[in-house]
Amino acid sequence: MPIPVIDFSKLNGEQRTQTMAQIANGCEEWGFFQLVNHGIPVELLERVKKVSTDCYKLEREEHFFKDSAPVKLLKELVHKKSEDKVDNMDWEDVFLLSDDNEWPPKTAGFKETMTEYRAELKKLAEKLMEVMDENLGLPKGCIKKAFNGGEGEKAFFGTKVSHYPPCPHPEMVTGLRAHTDAGGIILLFQDDEVGGLEILKDGKWTDVQPLRNSIVINTGDQIEVLSNGRYKSVWHRVQAMPNGTRRSIASFYNPSLNATIEPATQLVEKDNKEAKQFDYPKFIFGDYMSVYTEQKFLPKEPRFEAVRGAYDEKDLIFSV
Repeated sequence: MPIPVIDFSKLNGEQRTQTMAQIANGCEEWGFFQLVNHGIPVELLERVKKVSTDCYKLEREEHFFKDSAPVKLLKELVHKKSEDKVDNMDWEDVFLLSDDNEWPPKTAGFKETMTEYRAELKKLAEKLMEVMDENLGLPKGCIKKAFNGGEGEKAFFGTKVSHYPPCPHPEMVTGLRAHTDAGGIILLFQDDEVGGLEILKDGKWTDVQPLRNSIVINTGDQIEVLSNGRYKSVWHRVQAMPNGTRRSIASFYNPSLNATIEPATQLVEKDNKEAKQFDYPKFIFGDYMSVYTEQKFLPKEPRFEAVRGAYDEKDLIFSV
């Protein structure tokens, strides 16, 4: 069953109500959906494909196959004819783009193109947050304000540029191990042709089908908390593939590390507390990230419990 595909352009027309309902369903029932006609120029998306592929070929590919840990470990297991699997690392070449780190220096047009692309993605993320506000019955700007820790522009916007090269033994390694995303809203520009991304839906792994020039949206752990569990952060993974290099460019609109995250008061007041399955905590996002770094590939509920205790301890200290 394919994940929902939503025409974002219809948000501003006669089909606005229907489109809002489709986005709500994507957030509530799937945690993943694809946007088409999202407003990002196709010409820009084509340039993003080109510079990211050029960068991988020029600056990354040789190192991956010659020096990377997963390649070395897989070769070792194959040589030993071992039945073990590479279970503690991913078959992935990856680097992060943010406003204050070093970008790949050798690929022509890379920085200019990706800077333009990131600006467009950030605007799209903020439009989506306003849609979520409206669908949840929250004041306009509520989610953005929570992520920024108040007024201003303190939220983190990062872009993870990944390539999953063809793997000679995909049965022995995962492209990216199953996890939920720590942050807020994730906007993925995935490969047109090479698949591999899967989400866990109703206990079964479901493909996120490649769809040319779409943007895949998924909600992270912080959206689940802010929505008081109405929107879900779901397990997903990437399978290693025997043929083709999969391009995956994921941008993350995350809270500031100093932001306090908790269920929106309006939603807690509306919900019947006795019917709730989980009592979401109040915490500092930086504390959550410290736990997530160690427990990324484990269930999220123990992470919530860990930061609940940390916030309670801080609250007690400051109240004394």
